Amino acid sequence: MAQLAAQIISQDEEFQRQAGRLLRSGPTPMSLVDERPGRDGAAPDLVIVDLRGDALSMMPSIERLRAASPGAGIFAVALAADSDLILQAMRAGANEFFTWPPAAEAFHGAIRRTATRREAATGARPAATTLVFFGAKGGAGTTTMAVNCGVEIARLSKRSTVIVDLKPALGEVALFLGVRQRYSILDAIDNLHRLDREFLRELLVKHKSGLEILAGSDHFDRPGAADGGAIEELFRLLARQYEYILVDAGSQVNSCAVAALYAADTIFLVANPDVPSVRNAQRLLDRVRQLGACGERVRVLLNRAAEPYPIPPKQIEGAIGHPIHHTFPSDYKTVSAALNSGVPLALSGSTDIAVQFDHFTRGVLDPEGVGTSSPAPKRNRLGLERLASIW
Repeated sequence: MAQLAAQIISQDEEFQRQAGRLLRSGPTPMSLVDERPGRDGAAPDLVIVDLRGDALSMMPSIERLRAASPGAGIFAVALAADSDLILQAMRAGANEFFTWPPAAEAFHGAIRRTATRREAATGARPAATTLVFFGAKGGAGTTTMAVNCGVEIARLSKRSTVIVDLKPALGEVALFLGVRQRYSILDAIDNLHRLDREFLRELLVKHKSGLEILAGSDHFDRPGAADGGAIEELFRLLARQYEYILVDAGSQVNSCAVAALYAADTIFLVANPDVPSVRNAQRLLDRVRQLGACGERVRVLLNRAAEPYPIPPKQIEGAIGHPIHHTFPSDYKTVSAALNSGVPLALSGSTDIAVQFDHFTRGVLDPEGVGTSSPAPKRNRLGLERLASIW
């Protein structure tokens, strides 16, 4: 489902915080914009209007919002469901009316209706799908997953696909694909005011598979904490130009990674079958829930899963409280050769791991058509006892 840009009209900072968390806790990806028009001039898709104070004084604001954004969803929020107030809000242009705090199920249902109307209104092309790859630890194989999935999506779907390297300084997406870049993500976020289709094309480098690459920066401290808002706006701009957006978000929960998590239709958490990785995966899943990013979007990928498993997959699922969506075999020689040559696994031959990427990517493109794979667990007492000792 498409990411929506939401705006909250209220003078109450606590209301803004709680409403923002509620917006982002549902299954529809959501970004927040302030009350000023966005740098790209686009109107918000959804507006929350606080009527808990002087409700009558806010009616002209709703009318102006409706006139400026005929296709936007406008949600009026009050303390009580007064029939006269509901009627006035609807006449002014509100689509939905809620009492504060709203029931989450009804609120997210209204958001889904807004997203559906938006998709029907745009009609020109399918909504962008954003896939974020996040590692349970450094070296888990996050970049390998993101790069090879991106190449396969571009190759199989023949649709516009871009991969964004979000890691500061040490991003390796371009290296893995054997391409040289002139520009980086910093050139994009530092020039958002003129980031139209033509300028963006200058910043990207295209792989022979059709995948386009927005390379990582060479700065160790950027993108950093101050760039979170710009990264969020970058994803909104990319969503208007690409059908698939993949993000290598690394393994650090910083403001830029959080912006990617909020934008994601699906978050792929990459873990290995070892104790540190499983421990981190469990903590990261908890952190995603704390941030308000919907846990329904998370899919756990188990990488380097070779028999005999140090920790059985079923034991891992029990420890992290989340099912394993897909497993990838351990094949250091093949992966290392692909990395050193700059040729993605999907294009380097019919190896077992290349077949797994093909199967996995077809499942991403058609979730109803391809099942996931889960290896049959084998018990290993050392792994079980070590896992039990930390939980």
